[in-house]
Amino acid sequence: MSIEALKARIPDFAKDVRLNLSSLVNDEGLQGETKWGLILACGIATRNAEVANAIDAEASAHLSAQAREAARSAASIMAMNNVYYRFVHLASNKEYGKMPAKLRMTVIGNPGVSKTDFELWSLAVSAINGCGMCIDAHEQVLRQHGVDSAAIQTAVRFASIITSAAVAIEAGDLGGTLADAA
Repeated sequence: MSIEALKARIPDFAKDVRLNLSSLVNDEGLQGETKWGLILACGIATRNAEVANAIDAEASAHLSAQAREAARSAASIMAMNNVYYRFVHLASNKEYGKMPAKLRMTVIGNPGVSKTDFELWSLAVSAINGCGMCIDAHEQVLRQHGVDSAAIQTAVRFASIITSAAVAIEAGDLGGTLADAA
């Protein structure tokens, strides 16, 4: 399956989502492996196998094996970190923020791709997973490495579009309409 096939699966009630998904491939805000690694990491982060597989099939033509692995790593490590650090951030008891996380995350220091690409992918996945603490940390690193606001905003926009496509496909698979259920 491809992104084109995913678009065909998006129901008419989500036409805007379909149009936004169409714009990703042609968007020139990000280029090459930066763009396709981001798209893949976000596809995996949706936790929708159909979306992840379709994006992986298309992204693999644009990514080295190492970049593909790094995108998978970004989605995986952020799934862990986002749960943990979202808890630390949201818990009223601030003692948890002073405790060692005891989570292995060496891939962040040596992801196999540029630091900025991995950080951008991690930021987008953190946005999908709703971890404000991680969003702030990754955005700060990106800014320190000279990544501009437009690139950061593009990454989060891509994350939102890919997530909305996964939700639209799942909603379309529910079958029937609300009128049918009444």
